[in-house]
Amino acid sequence: MTTVPGQVPVVPQGHRHPLDPEPVRSTKARAVFALGLIGALTGFFVGGVVPATIALTLARQARREAYVSGGFLTGAGWLRRGEQLAWTGLLLAAVAIVVALVIGLVRLAGAPFGHDFAPNVD
Repeated sequence: MTTVPGQVPVVPQGHRHPLDPEPVRSTKARAVFALGLIGALTGFFVGGVVPATIALTLARQARREAYVSGGFLTGAGWLRRGEQLAWTGLLLAAVAIVVALVIGLVRLAGAPFGHDFAPNVD
């Protein structure tokens, strides 16, 4: 129902029970985002594995709590971005480990194997 052309339609709001709590952002959602960001920033240095793993564990708990709360815990966007950053940190750590292994194997392959004796030794 609109009253004036160009005006936003008025949508009647449902009545809430007076004892219903106010919707609040989950504190775990903020923690997941912060830990995911730390994990992504330090992921290539392999130090981001720990905060990224904690972020993914907290995200699972926060999603469960948000489901049980029936919509009174918000912060799904923060959770989603935090999880993406945590997975990015884990991916960067895995890339760093693979690169280090490849460099180590190439150097090992180029090194002489066994003892390098002088030419006059039989």
